[in-house]
Amino acid sequence: IPALCKGSTVGGLEIFQGQISCDKVVGYLSVYRIQFSFACFFFIMMILMLCVKRSKDPRSGIQNGFWFFKILIIIGICIGAFFIPNQGFAPALMVIGSICGFIFILVQLVLLIDFAHSWNESWIEKGEEGSKKHYCGLIFFTATFYILSIVAIILLYIYYASKPSCSLNIFFVTINFILCIIISIISVLPVVQNYHSTSGLLQSSFVTLYVIFLTWSAITSEKPDPICNPSWYGVMKNNNSTIVEATGNGSVGVSSIIALIIFFGLILYSTMTSSTNSSSGKLLGISGNEETGSSLPKSEHGQSYDDEKEAVAYNYSLFHFMFFLASFYVMMTLTNWLKPTNDLNNFRQSDSAVWVKIASSWTCLVLYFWSVIAPCVFRNREFS
Repeated sequence: IPALCKGSTVGGLEIFQGQISCDKVVGYLSVYRIQFSFACFFFIMMILMLCVKRSKDPRSGIQNGFWFFKILIIIGICIGAFFIPNQGFAPALMVIGSICGFIFILVQLVLLIDFAHSWNESWIEKGEEGSKKHYCGLIFFTATFYILSIVAIILLYIYYASKPSCSLNIFFVTINFILCIIISIISVLPVVQNYHSTSGLLQSSFVTLYVIFLTWSAITSEKPDPICNPSWYGVMKNNNSTIVEATGNGSVGVSSIIALIIFFGLILYSTMTSSTNSSSGKLLGISGNEETGSSLPKSEHGQSYDDEKEAVAYNYSLFHFMFFLASFYVMMTLTNWLKPTNDLNNFRQSDSAVWVKIASSWTCLVLYFWSVIAPCVFRNREFS
């Protein structure tokens, strides 16, 4: 609000004298402070919920209630965060955010690959039970993902890698295109199918589309260039213009918005998988029964139900740890992995963002490649 920073006059009469240092409440630092507040809250909750095994634990009431007080705590931490001096705070938070954000990226990639495998296995199982629509669905989505990927690659070559001067973009697009072809071929090799029968092109097409998205996101994070990184205006008008986006207006880019949409989808998926006892047991190498100590109780009709008397429905601490990491991931995504600055110009351009996103695409390919060949390498181990 300009009046809060510069003051306001009506008819020559000064009605408000600006006393607020606006550089402390705008730009990257505001994002840093707000997300730092959320991270602090989730970290506190993670510590409080350690070793909560059943709903009879008094601390479980904090997890499932006291929402009014939780909101007040978050607001209080957020207000207090804006009084922390900039010197030392922002650089330290950038380092912590980069580490935690990258850890969450790894978790996000694992969840994305796990989702692709689970989706394929579920529909194949239903197809084997006689559901033709699930087989048709597999073919439809596989073809759709590959078509979208091919179209995206062509557009990347046309608008971002059409000249020899765009050598880095050409390298990014070409190497990822080749790697996607390789993993698609590997996923259907007879030796892979022999030990991993559910491996198929649906997962490969899904991963391919995501890798191409990361490639585009990385390229558009580069410094503005009329040839190698035109604005959306330039792309739509096909005139190699850097007007609008290239000049930077302090807004969040399209790729960041899509990344946040994917983030929210995967964070919901993670709350149903990574935070559950069964999933955390897999991470620890413990089966569900060993971890909880017993199976779910039976009702009078022989059906299983969960009243959290023997064990909580999900790991509370792991749940909050996921959101702790996610808070820093959102912080780094919104600031495009830049060093904290109050300058809102060139909001979306960052060499750090370019290499983080490209590294994420390569990590995604490596993780998927390993998920495909692992059953062939460790033949005596169960990977279901």
